[in-house]
Amino acid sequence: MQNPKNMVHSFGMIFDTAQITEIGLGVVILLLIIWIARLEVRIHRLLAGGGSKNLEDSLKHFRAQLKDIADFRKELEMYLVNVEKRLGRSVQSVHTVRFNPFKGTGSGGNQSFATALLDEEGNGAVISSIYTREHSSVFAKPLKKHTSEYELTKEEKEAIGEAKKSIRDEK
Repeated sequence: MQNPKNMVHSFGMIFDTAQITEIGLGVVILLLIIWIARLEVRIHRLLAGGGSKNLEDSLKHFRAQLKDIADFRKELEMYLVNVEKRLGRSVQSVHTVRFNPFKGTGSGGNQSFATALLDEEGNGAVISSIYTREHSSVFAKPLKKHTSEYELTKEEKEAIGEAKKSIRDEK
């Protein structure tokens, strides 16, 4: 086995100290080039793509995007407020009560009905139909806050009550 001093001496014979220094500096330079290349890639990503020349351009780009998003959010909020208003005025609950207005006579069966159509506030209409073998009659009564200025039958009141309960249960 060789003496380590001899190995260094033989290594020194192949390369002198100036060459070893040059190789060392070459390795350091190569590592620095790799490090700089990685930094360039990271800076390129930070500058939001190829369109930006500096950090200020990137910040302007991001600020413009942020403004666009804020404008879109305001428009969306206004749209949703309008949709909520319209939705509140639309029919939210429908309930039908079928009944026989001529109990005991055998006429009509359960073909008659009262149907309540209500929005969130209890506005809408109740539509009733009285069916007999000879003819059918249909009545419509407007509703404001679950009541009507016209007299309501027991079945109409029941239909309104069930529709009102359905709205309350959904909230």
